[in-house]
Amino acid sequence: MADEGIFDKASGKAKEVAGKVTSDKDLEAEGKVQNFEGKVKDAAHGASEKAKDFAEDVKSGVGAVSERVKDAFDKKD
Repeated sequence: MADEGIFDKASGKAKEVAGKVTSDKDLEAEGKVQNFEGKVKDAAHGASEKAKDFAEDVKSGVGAVSERVKDAFDKKD
């Protein structure tokens, strides 16, 4: 997904520049939209990775708490 964002940003920028050079407003606008779509894809990929990291942190934290509770009950015996 990150590769798609990079591709969209690069080709969008190329279309945008080509549109400016040739005075083709439609191509320029299409390039701006595609560039923006690439930025959105990159941001979504980044958010997805952060969510995965957070889930792993939570999982690790729950495991640690579980071990502490288990240890506390074992000490009472």
